[in-house]
Amino acid sequence: MTGQDGPRRGRGRRPADEVRGEVLAAAGDLLLAEGMAGFTFERVSAISGASRTTLHKWWPSRGALALEAYFRTVESTLAFPDTGDIAADLTEQVRAFVRLMTETPAGRVIAELIGSAQTDPELAAAYRENYSAPRRALAVTAVEAARDRGQVRDDVDAEAVVDQLWGACYHRLLIPDQPLTEDFAGTLVDQLVHGIGRR
Repeated sequence: MTGQDGPRRGRGRRPADEVRGEVLAAAGDLLLAEGMAGFTFERVSAISGASRTTLHKWWPSRGALALEAYFRTVESTLAFPDTGDIAADLTEQVRAFVRLMTETPAGRVIAELIGSAQTDPELAAAYRENYSAPRRALAVTAVEAARDRGQVRDDVDAEAVVDQLWGACYHRLLIPDQPLTEDFAGTLVDQLVHGIGRR
C-alpha cells in the first residue's frame, strides 16, 4: 500500500521506541521542508507509516509533535562545546545557533513554533519542557562550571547570561530590525564577558 507522501511500512508489531524514532525523523523532514503550514498528523502518518491513533496517543497536538521533531533534528548541531574556555565555548555555541537560524529552514520553523505557542497551551508547555528548558540547562551548566573554575565572577547569574545571549538572538530572529549574523554573536559574547564600561 502506498500513501500520498511515500510508501507505508508493514504494520507488523515493532518496538515503540523504533516507531517513535521513525515518526520523529519523518516529522522533522516534513517540518523543515514545508514548515507548519504543511505539517499535519495525516501527512506525518502517511510518511512514517504510523497510524494517526498512535500519533494522537503520543502527542496532544500537531504543535507538540512538531516541537519534539524539531528538537530531535537540531540537537546534534547545537551540542554545547566544552573546551574549558567559557568565552570560546559561548562564542562557538551562539555562532552555531545563528548559523542554524540563518542558513537552514530551522530559523523559519522555530519562529513559526514560537508564534503558534502563543495560542496553543500544549505547544507552549512542550516548548518549555522539550526545547527551551534543556537548551537553557546546557548553557547554565557551562556558565556555572566556568564560575567554579574562576573564569567568571562568583555573583554572575547564569540564567541571566542565557537570556542576554540567546534572548538577543531570538529578538533579531523574530523582529529583524537588525541582521542576525555570526559577527553579532561574537559581539554579544565579547561585550558580555568584558562589559561595556570604560577600561
